[in-house]
Amino acid sequence: MHAAPGLQIGGDWTLAHYTALQAQVQALRGSLPDAAAVELGGLGALDTAGAALLVELLGSQRLAELAAREPGLPEERRALLQVVCQAMAGVAGGQPARRPSTLLELLGTIGAALEGLWRQSGALLGFIGLTLATLFATLCRPRRWRVTSLVVHLEHSGLNALPIVALLTFLVGAVVAFLGATVLAGYGATLYTVNLVAFSFLREFGVLLTAILMAGRTASAFTAQIGSMLANEEIDAIRALGLSPLELLVLPRVLALLIALPILTFVAMLSGILGGAVVCALSLDITPSMYLAILQENIAVRHFLVGMAKAPLFAFLIAVIGCLEGFKVTGSTQSVGERTTSSVVQSIFVVIVLDAVVALFLMEMGW
Repeated sequence: MHAAPGLQIGGDWTLAHYTALQAQVQALRGSLPDAAAVELGGLGALDTAGAALLVELLGSQRLAELAAREPGLPEERRALLQVVCQAMAGVAGGQPARRPSTLLELLGTIGAALEGLWRQSGALLGFIGLTLATLFATLCRPRRWRVTSLVVHLEHSGLNALPIVALLTFLVGAVVAFLGATVLAGYGATLYTVNLVAFSFLREFGVLLTAILMAGRTASAFTAQIGSMLANEEIDAIRALGLSPLELLVLPRVLALLIALPILTFVAMLSGILGGAVVCALSLDITPSMYLAILQENIAVRHFLVGMAKAPLFAFLIAVIGCLEGFKVTGSTQSVGERTTSSVVQSIFVVIVLDAVVALFLMEMGW
């Protein structure tokens, strides 16, 4: 390159000579006047790295004008310079973008989270509507019932979960009885430990612990199963055969959990009360016959009905969320893991929030 009185650019401007050319460009940038004549006729080999250096030296607008009117410039180099100038317009020599403040970033993150929650809620409501529509369409057509699939899912989600549900609620019932006795002993009211255990398990702990276990155990299984089928293109094959994935995959799982969760809730209530009875018999000298007599006398049947009424609602939501997240899998094993985690988190969150809302409503209604 020669720099007086104008500038004549020649030679190869390629990545192989990038370091040497960059040093010359940096040396000329401050001393090259805007009105200096520039010739591009001697330009040899050229690639995008060299064109980017020319943009850095002359500016995208000036280089584009020079390339357009340079008569000795080959057409392919002229086109490359034009493309690079357009791509780097407003970038070369521009001011770096200002980083937003921490407050704006925080507000943006909150807004994005709320927008995602809104979209997710809409997708869940839409999937609930599709599931209910498919359910009502098949109820009057017994030939389309998937009895075998229903029984299989009932075994997996209900019968196989029975031991863990019974053991967990038995231990929690024992812990609640022990803590209740410890606190009530200071008031001389250890006898009311029976009321505490029965009331808590019939209304809340029985159905809530069972629903949380099913959210972690069954919803994740539903998501992984449907997600794996989607990744293996099995669901596409089902659609190609003219079958409905909702009818074939979703309904048996939803109906199985609708049957299994109330039964497991009943077992959880019995196990929790039994755990409290063991602690009362061993630590408080409350015999099993006295324990049962207090239950029959002081605990109304409506507490049992309140707990059982929550079970089908929780079961439906857990099954629908698990199936919906399975259909959101994009095809990779990483996506299957992410959606499985998302289904568990969403199911537990929805169950706890809904249980809290129902509890507040029932408390206000005096039920």
